[in-house]
Amino acid sequence: MDRKQIKIGSLSLVAMLCLAGLALAFSDAPEVGKPAPEFTLKSNEGKTVSLKDYKGKWVVLYFYPKDFTSGCTLEAHNFQRDIAKYEAAKAVILGVSIDTAESHKDFCTKEGLSFKLLADTEVKVSDAYGSVMEYQGNKLSARNTFIIDPKGNVAQVFLKVKPPAHSEEVLAALGELQKK
Repeated sequence: MDRKQIKIGSLSLVAMLCLAGLALAFSDAPEVGKPAPEFTLKSNEGKTVSLKDYKGKWVVLYFYPKDFTSGCTLEAHNFQRDIAKYEAAKAVILGVSIDTAESHKDFCTKEGLSFKLLADTEVKVSDAYGSVMEYQGNKLSARNTFIIDPKGNVAQVFLKVKPPAHSEEVLAALGELQKK
């Protein structure tokens, strides 16, 4: 096997894990109606971003396992495709994984993403949101999404997300939540 085949095989395995959501632990996910755990992380732009920066706005905080993998790329593309709908709903999208800010920057550039991706390299935020999975002793962010209301409370929780229709699912929930 050459290096290219090994790399493709490795990426395929990570992608399958992303889709399958193996070994997930969600028991500690924040509850609807409770304050969303505060965080400060470095973004793909190299700046620090805190949840408190978005008080007064709806936040779609989504966790995903790995930049440049098929399921994660599909999910990001769908959020990007619908970005105008999120903006019309006065909602911001923040993606979180354990990848570095530099990896996020490269991923955003390659995939044409205009929303922020946040680097949770110490896995603290993923853990605070009950969004950690393990594979072969390595921790990854698990595919979960949280809608946070303008007051900073968790308004909706999506666990074990399936990427293909997730953005539409989030938009529909956001619309319902904003009617209340």
